[in-house]
Amino acid sequence: MTKEAKVIMGKYKIGCTLGEGGFGTVKFARHVATGEPFAIKILERHSVLARKFHEQLKREIGTLKLLRHPHIVRLHEVSASQTKIYIVLEYVSGGELYNKIRKLSEQEGRKIFQQIIDAVSYCHDRGVYHRDLKPENILMDAKGNIKISDFGLSALPQHLGRDGLLHTTCGSPNYVAPEVLLNRGYDGSLSDIWSCGVVLYVILTGDLPFDANNIALLCQKIVKGDMKIPKWLSPGAQDILKRILDPRPITRLNMAGIKAHDWFKQDYTPAVPYEDEEECTTIGDASVSIKQQTEEYDSTSPTQINAFQLIGMSSYFDLSGFFEKEEASERKIRFTSTYLPADLFEKIEGIASTMGFQVLRANGKLKLMQRRKTTLGLKSTPSLLVSAEVFQISPSLYVVELRKSCGDSSLYRKLCAKLSEDLGAYECQQLQKTHSCPVSLCAL
Repeated sequence: MTKEAKVIMGKYKIGCTLGEGGFGTVKFARHVATGEPFAIKILERHSVLARKFHEQLKREIGTLKLLRHPHIVRLHEVSASQTKIYIVLEYVSGGELYNKIRKLSEQEGRKIFQQIIDAVSYCHDRGVYHRDLKPENILMDAKGNIKISDFGLSALPQHLGRDGLLHTTCGSPNYVAPEVLLNRGYDGSLSDIWSCGVVLYVILTGDLPFDANNIALLCQKIVKGDMKIPKWLSPGAQDILKRILDPRPITRLNMAGIKAHDWFKQDYTPAVPYEDEEECTTIGDASVSIKQQTEEYDSTSPTQINAFQLIGMSSYFDLSGFFEKEEASERKIRFTSTYLPADLFEKIEGIASTMGFQVLRANGKLKLMQRRKTTLGLKSTPSLLVSAEVFQISPSLYVVELRKSCGDSSLYRKLCAKLSEDLGAYECQQLQKTHSCPVSLCAL
């Protein structure tokens, strides 16, 4: 098989290189079964760790999973090996907006700006602030529609300070809002709007509104709002630029004001966010997408999960060390096993019964309960209550999750040790030695 015909993750045929960076490459790929095109970021795991890029990468993955909009690049899948991380993205064929700017008329520029505002407004409605909006991070498809990308510097509600503002100074110098430079805290929505205004200025004129030979002078111009709007632009374009690029956030045009502006409203058709059979749910610190479960399932039909979900749900994933660990707790333990689900549940039930647990099956889970011994015929309370659930991550590999609801920690540790020793730990270690096990979830 030639290098260009290499198949990764078992289903994507890799093609030409679309771009290169310090951490890896972006490759064109096609799905082997469907022929659908994708762009796959292939990152070197050691480079991500060595350069402390892990937080930015985690942020981008988690944020993209929250967003489903026709003008935002869509994240389809994340997977990993021992040395590489694969991020499967929507393929956008038209390249960067930056390369198209000087060919645009004011009418074409307005259409692009309307799409940018639609996408950024959608993000803000979901508590996401991009913080690095610029033409290089806006892609165009074959039909001339935009797709916003690169959410590595984005912020979510949990990043707000106690004052309700963001405080991290970040972004590209020519596009950063003055309040960000002043380092006194800023509203993520209004700072993004400023960046949108700079992008609009560049789209309509081909030049930057604020530019200088050194950073200090550039910052002075931005803070003062020192710019010149060309008189050859239409009055409406001049007005909206002036009102968006207002250095005072309190009087700057907000999203509602932009959408109500006469220049913006010309030939405006709002984009409709995607709605499909999937819904977003949160596992750990990352938002992941899972199919809505509409029917009851029995205990021998495990929930299927993918590598991205494992990133979110487990500190024992093979990427441990660059995604944040869960809170230190003994309440939740996981291990891998190659036993079939029906055998797993039967063996768990058998082991638990010999240890004195009562076992109940319900909704795809086992409930393991051991009660305290009492005298005088009083009703006892559980000395330990544990649930067991099985997740499928490949046709022959499963994750067993044990979760303690209440009770004796020492007894819980004994139960976990016995189950992982008999059902999974040894087998998982053997798989890892042969490099055929994609994850390391052995908990004990």
